[in-house]
Amino acid sequence: MPLVDIQLIEGVFDPDQKRRMIEEVTETMVRIEGEALRGVTWVRVQEIASGAWGIGGKAMTAADVKAAASQDA
Repeated sequence: MPLVDIQLIEGVFDPDQKRRMIEEVTETMVRIEGEALRGVTWVRVQEIASGAWGIGGKAMTAADVKAAASQDA
C-alpha cells in the first residue's frame, strides 16, 4: 500500500495543479507497481505555511517561489 507525500509551500499551486499532481503521481506509481495496486495507492498533498519552509537558512515564501519560477520561464 504505497503512500506518497508531496509537500508544498502554501499558495504556490492552485487546486487544479494539485489535482493533476495526485493523478499523475498515481499513474506513475501504477506503471511501476501494477494496476492491481491503484485502489490502495495514496497520494497526500501537504501545504506548509508560506515562510515556514527554509532553504539554505532563508525562509521561503510563496512569492519567493513564484519569482524564481518566473525567472526560469
